[in-house]
Amino acid sequence: MRVEVWSDVVCPWCYVGKRRLEQALAGFPHAADVQIVHRAFQLDPVAPKGLTRSRREMLMRKYRLSADQVHALDERMARITAADGLDYRIGDGVTGNTEDAHRLLHLARERGLESPVLDRFYHAYFAEGRSVFDTASLTTLAVEAGLEAHDVQRALQADDHAGAVQEEQAHARALGVTGVPFFLIGGHERISGAQSVEVIREALERAWRELSISVPEENPASPEAGAR
Repeated sequence: MRVEVWSDVVCPWCYVGKRRLEQALAGFPHAADVQIVHRAFQLDPVAPKGLTRSRREMLMRKYRLSADQVHALDERMARITAADGLDYRIGDGVTGNTEDAHRLLHLARERGLESPVLDRFYHAYFAEGRSVFDTASLTTLAVEAGLEAHDVQRALQADDHAGAVQEEQAHARALGVTGVPFFLIGGHERISGAQSVEVIREALERAWRELSISVPEENPASPEAGAR
């Protein structure tokens, strides 16, 4: 069963959602038969590449918040992430275009390292205050997570996987996704937002039951058995 997760590396709720999905799978009896695929969703796709701006000021302008309100939101998120065993010390960080980070996640998927690379990006941004926007920082982080430096540098220089990133975002729009994280489980079960571990596990169980119903057991006496 495939679980597709649309997210962005600068989305704190996506940071939480990944951990809660992992916790839900830990108690799911069919976890070994579940494939997780992370899909690209840029929160600010029109942000110019190569430039960053204050994350706090961006939130203040976008949501018409005061500096104190943004600080309160960060304190609340720190408490939420801590309850899920995550660090959140973003402080006065920056934000920017995340297309290159998503392109490297495609490379990581090809190398079987999608989850550790995504974890490294999340922790670097939310817990260490590091950039996930410039080539040098992304290369360092991706290599720390297991990718080869020459693969990362070639992918970034050649603009590899840019089309795939755009396709995933178009797919999200076709599904009606307006916010992330967004989970598509078994091709039909949908969850929007970083729901609780229990809600995610129940969705996994429903999707598994649906798949079990739609794929009946083979009849050993049938000449077609095993032909699929």
